[in-house]
Amino acid sequence: MGATNILVERRRTPTRTTTMMRMAQIYTERFSDPDGRIRATFDVIWLSGWAPHASQPKPLKPGSATASLEAAVKRRLPPASGA
Repeated sequence: MGATNILVERRRTPTRTTTMMRMAQIYTERFSDPDGRIRATFDVIWLSGWAPHASQPKPLKPGSATASLEAAVKRRLPPASGA
């Protein structure tokens, strides 16, 4: 697909219908199956990076919690009002 930053050197007006129709014609001529179907695939690659920072909170030591997860899970919440 060649996807890049769409804000850089982008067209400032909508693509003309004649341009899109010609593109479809050329693509069909070059890449269609004998039955006229166009098969196309593309991969989506998404990356994310993260690195710890000195200002990031550090995890507590095991067993140092001041609240019980079991108690939080067992606590019954009041019924929701039907608004």
